Amino acid sequence: MEMVKGMPVLGLVLLLIIGLDGVCCGYTRPPPRKTIYVADTDDSDSPQQVHISQVGQDKMRISWITNSPTTPKIEYGPTTSANTFSATGTTSSYHYTLYQSGEIHEVVIGPLKPNTVYYYRLGDPPSAQSYNFKTTPSQFPIKFAVVGDLGQTEWTQLTLDHIGKSNYDMLLLPGDLSYADFIQTRWDSFGRLVEPLASQRPWMVTQGNHEVEKIPIIHRTPFTAYNARWRMPFEESGSDSNLYYSFDVAGVHVIMLGSYTDFDPGSSQYEWLQGDLGKINRGKTPWVMVLLHAPWYNSNTAHQGESESEDMKEAMEDLLYHARVDVVFTGHVHAYERFTRVYKDKADNCGPVHITIGDGGNREGLATKYIDPKPEISIFREASFGHGMLEVVNASSALWSWHKNDNDEPVLSDSLWLTSLSSNPACKV
Repeated sequence: MEMVKGMPVLGLVLLLIIGLDGVCCGYTRPPPRKTIYVADTDDSDSPQQVHISQVGQDKMRISWITNSPTTPKIEYGPTTSANTFSATGTTSSYHYTLYQSGEIHEVVIGPLKPNTVYYYRLGDPPSAQSYNFKTTPSQFPIKFAVVGDLGQTEWTQLTLDHIGKSNYDMLLLPGDLSYADFIQTRWDSFGRLVEPLASQRPWMVTQGNHEVEKIPIIHRTPFTAYNARWRMPFEESGSDSNLYYSFDVAGVHVIMLGSYTDFDPGSSQYEWLQGDLGKINRGKTPWVMVLLHAPWYNSNTAHQGESESEDMKEAMEDLLYHARVDVVFTGHVHAYERFTRVYKDKADNCGPVHITIGDGGNREGLATKYIDPKPEISIFREASFGHGMLEVVNASSALWSWHKNDNDEPVLSDSLWLTSLSSNPACKV
């Protein structure tokens, strides 16, 4: 096993015991490209690992890390001077075995105008560097970038470069972010790697198995780094956990679910989802999409028969079907696959389209083996790295496209025009 910079001996031992995948797997991946480690090369206490996420319809949470304490303050505005408004937030940190995080700052700013570029500076006194972001539109059209199992390799960098050229409004990530796998300095590296994009557009994420990072006896609390570093607007949606939440944006209701926390009927997540689905107003948000990590439908040989997929599907599929969810995005399997509209393993015109997009570029490589023959409900599948784009044009039409990394260029390989179930008279809720 190659020694990774910043990886202590304890980490190597844990990786050998638990496995790099977080769960035991029975298939062989092809050799990966080189892992990237983005070191902290700035000796000053400048802000780093900057990323933003949407809070409600007109606010943004801006997060960043410094090496020593400073005031969690932001100056921002619609001009490059970035000093029209100011806001102050909170600071936290966490321990993980022998690792001590930097100072994690979070500030919620707003109200903000839709589809508008804002400039901002971090800290007090303000940082020398000025950042900027664009708010999401308040109505259609809106463009989502969708990518799972991102990691931090040369594949990842390629995927990020392609996404950065796409002029997207918001990025959605269905779990497995940094592939830190207990090595906390990898979380820092990941934050630096994605900052150029994540500081300019809201990134909305949910957790995967690589975010669990629970060690018996040594560190018993799961999701420590994920919850500390990637706080999402769960409280605003009535959730009691950062592992599942929902939000509205430009006529779309987005639900993020947790594959690695309790989901059985009677669990907090199940009851929250049931209530959240019941409150959806399809007149206001005609589109409903769900993101979770472990796929409920999968014809790849990888990750077959896992309880996070099978049991969660058994517990929650009825809820999503009867609420007429339009599309479900998942990761976990390191390949791309699109299913037809489906319910209980059969084609159903009122079921959601399931799309596996765990192909961001992580170090474990691609899952190249598929079940043969291909199930009829599986429409398109390919083991390539890449990313997806969902352009929601209006209340009834959206264009989905998948772009694979082919010879380092983004090649359009699969596309589909979707019609919202809310506009289908046969599928009224």
